[in-house]
Amino acid sequence: MSSSSTDTEQARTEAPASAPEQDLAPRRATAGFMLRHPAHWIALGFGSGLAPKAPGTVGTLWAWAAFLVLDVWLSDAQWGWLIAGGTLLGWWACTVTARNLRTPDPGAIVWDEVLAFWAVLWLVMPTGFWGQAVAFALFRFFDAAKPGPVRWADGLFKGQRGRPVGWAQGFGILFDDFVAAGCTLLVIALWRSLVG
Repeated sequence: MSSSSTDTEQARTEAPASAPEQDLAPRRATAGFMLRHPAHWIALGFGSGLAPKAPGTVGTLWAWAAFLVLDVWLSDAQWGWLIAGGTLLGWWACTVTARNLRTPDPGAIVWDEVLAFWAVLWLVMPTGFWGQAVAFALFRFFDAAKPGPVRWADGLFKGQRGRPVGWAQGFGILFDDFVAAGCTLLVIALWRSLVG
């Protein structure tokens, strides 16, 4: 076999391998991307995840404002149903959006922050502004710093960059934020038991 035919054969076997890698290059979330699919609207927190800096914090602030508006009309039971339904819908939306962004846990996806912080507020209410602000600060700390159990939860379903995103990764996007919410609620409960 000649050297040129060996080179041609090698090029043929290498070409298909590099093409999928290029197809899996991460995408950036933009307003245009968000408008292309209803899952993107949900996962990107209706645009709050498009914030150029600290999208998780902006998404949590959006969740706080939305909670205060919706809380006027929703009972405790309705909040429970909304969070449960939002989790199932969010699992789908986060999976589809992460898959389309080609990243296991894109920072622009903030539906996980929205649902988890709604759960925190639902369970600590009624409380005044400062109680809500403390809940916000604690939740952001646990979500961003990822101490102990939150780090474990974050790594449990993590996919690898460059690999297709599956349903497990979509669930994982939500899971670590619910663990962060649980840690937030635990600290608040301990504080209330000591002070109150």
